[in-house]
Amino acid sequence: MISSKTSNRICLCSPQQTARITRIVVSSRPAYLTRLGYPVSLRLSSAVSQSSSQHTRSFSSTRAAHLKDFFPVKETAYIRKTPPAWPHHGYTEEEMLAVVPQHRKPGSLSDWLAWKLVRLCRWGTDIATGIKPEQQVDKSNPTTAVAAQKPLTEAQWLVRFIFLESIAGVPGMVAGMLRHLESLRRLKRDNGWIETLLEESYNERMHLLTFMKMCEPGWFMKTMILGAQGVFFNAMFLSYLISPRITHRFVGYLEEEAVHTYTRCIREIEQGDLPKWSDPNFQIPDLAVTYWKMPEGKRTMRDLILYIRADEAVHRGVNHTLSNLNHKEDPNPFVSDYKCDADHQRPNPVLKPTGFERSEVIG
Repeated sequence: MISSKTSNRICLCSPQQTARITRIVVSSRPAYLTRLGYPVSLRLSSAVSQSSSQHTRSFSSTRAAHLKDFFPVKETAYIRKTPPAWPHHGYTEEEMLAVVPQHRKPGSLSDWLAWKLVRLCRWGTDIATGIKPEQQVDKSNPTTAVAAQKPLTEAQWLVRFIFLESIAGVPGMVAGMLRHLESLRRLKRDNGWIETLLEESYNERMHLLTFMKMCEPGWFMKTMILGAQGVFFNAMFLSYLISPRITHRFVGYLEEEAVHTYTRCIREIEQGDLPKWSDPNFQIPDLAVTYWKMPEGKRTMRDLILYIRADEAVHRGVNHTLSNLNHKEDPNPFVSDYKCDADHQRPNPVLKPTGFERSEVIG
């Protein structure tokens, strides 16, 4: 591992001296060639480019050579490992490739307001994460268009992913908590909604932890996350108390944006616009391999984003569907056992971008 003293010298010397040090380190320390998913040559070359550039932004305040594992496995005398509370159910490759960006047209004034609020959040996120005008997609089709004049960089994508996933884990937890308290207060069953909502929140947090294995946010990013979570949690809390239906529609539209974001990232990886992530030597975190049970030969960055996009497609379909149901009486169709009818089986939300209507899943 590179010492703190050596790392500081790398960042203080000239670009030519830094390049020489980089070659020495790479050739003499092959064991350090991977750390948190990045080959050392990529991480140090990033440090070289930063040392010769005057433009900095405090999304990451830690030098590349100082990046550390935020949540190392806790070693204990008896426990070997702690498995996920909600094991991932997995997808077929056909299901993951069939996911596409799609928009459910607002059917009422409340739907329209929910959609416009999501568009406002998208606009704010683009500004906060430094997306330039030439990196924007077609504004006339913002939820489905994935082509832009200029691609994002790997660093921009990670900033965007971490910010979005730190927020995306809030709605499911808030809704699940409120429904849990309502069930206790009313002395009635919840009919399966709580588990799905909490699992959604858990799944979004796993997305965040995966990306956190690849970079370390700086003080600016941490401050943004802190402020955004405080505002978003309280907004979701009040919104779900007032109207669960509108809140689920809002989350459905939010997940449409998530599917669009990851689809665009996949496209840029496939086109070679993100060379670090297209590199066959790039290693995704072991956390991701274990959680999604990714098979050998299917562990590239593109494969990882395919899994995450499929998760977002599930959340999109689930929340649009829940918005169509009677939240006080209807059972959760995604965990229910259906009667023996070939035409009415447990619905698959990953392939239903606009969600299921009540008549399709309840009758």
